[in-house]
Amino acid sequence: MNYQDTVNWMFQQLPMYQNKGNSAFKKDLSNTLKLAKHLKHPENGFRSIHVGGTNGKGSTSHMLASVLQEAGYKVGLYTSPHLKDFRERIRINGTVISKQAVIGFIKRNKGFLEANHLSFFEMTVGMAFHYFAKQNVDIAVIEVGLGGRLDSTNIIMPELSVITNIGFDHTLFLGDTLQKIAGEKAGIIKRKVPVVIGETHAETKTVFLSKAKETQSDIYFADQTITEVLESDLKGSYQIHNIKTVLQSLDVLKNKGFKISNDHLKNGLLKVVKHTGLQGRWQLLGNKPMIICDTAHNKEGLQYVLEQIENTDYNQLHIVFGVVNDKDLKSILPLLPSHAIYYLAKPNVQRGLDENVLRKAFLKQQLKCASYSSVNEALTQAKSVAQLDDLIYVGGSTFVVAEII
Repeated sequence: MNYQDTVNWMFQQLPMYQNKGNSAFKKDLSNTLKLAKHLKHPENGFRSIHVGGTNGKGSTSHMLASVLQEAGYKVGLYTSPHLKDFRERIRINGTVISKQAVIGFIKRNKGFLEANHLSFFEMTVGMAFHYFAKQNVDIAVIEVGLGGRLDSTNIIMPELSVITNIGFDHTLFLGDTLQKIAGEKAGIIKRKVPVVIGETHAETKTVFLSKAKETQSDIYFADQTITEVLESDLKGSYQIHNIKTVLQSLDVLKNKGFKISNDHLKNGLLKVVKHTGLQGRWQLLGNKPMIICDTAHNKEGLQYVLEQIENTDYNQLHIVFGVVNDKDLKSILPLLPSHAIYYLAKPNVQRGLDENVLRKAFLKQQLKCASYSSVNEALTQAKSVAQLDDLIYVGGSTFVVAEII
């Protein structure tokens, strides 16, 4: 199999959450543990940082990786989902895993993967851990895929656990209250491993304090301890929360012996895109009219982005928007500005919400909208209508952003 054949085969193995949603969710770590044993436990072959949370874990992971890379470490970075190419999920010092490494891993382990019905996400985690161990990374930043306690990444024993924040997302799997969701996210807190919490909330603080006490883990609430922040090349006012989380995390790592100077911090935060290749966070795609995209896709994330939009100068706001079919529209629609013009489209994934269903919901909310057959068609229409001093925002889903980058 060539690279594309290999990736297609991976996508076809048991339901993949990125495409299908809840049918792909596994209730335990047994398959991941089987694979780890088969691969001779690569998760024990490198130091790691485990990053979970509802929003901001991708930005936080990339910032941490960038600063550590700036400090001279060989840094693995595992994130999900990808925007354009599967290999974006697995990087070392910003360079994606080679096509040959992907092909080779699947070729060598295909029999085991098929016999044990490994899911796309499980085999991808195994591939990442095997690659990082084989390449002798100094440290790997591992982003949680979904939840924490039962996530396939949760077989590592990290140097540090990080939980950015808690919000309502994936409630089918994680629970319908913030406390229940926090309990699932807190599952990445390991015995005597320090944990950084990015944002303090009354509803969830006691959950984290209780788990930290149970595991004898030192716990730090970044927004309570970090008072000054540094600038980052990741724009968007909401990044201030992630920067505080990163600064607190790096303080903990320095106390554990990592050599990170103030210059490393400053330069690493200013070179996140250069060092890691991160895309889709308040990313400028064009001027006159200004075109911005962002992967925020739930209530809390969209609130931050919409605040940023309202702090941006423009004449008319145009929003190209699409969501997946398990999105809680009742919590999202009231947030959307009534003065905007909306261009609605279905993301090109199996679980994308039909644009006409979305349009009916928007019309019920009395929002000015029209539906289009693709995200690119919607964006083309917005560009044809927008004046030079207007703002076009593209978002609602990671998959919407992926189609236009």
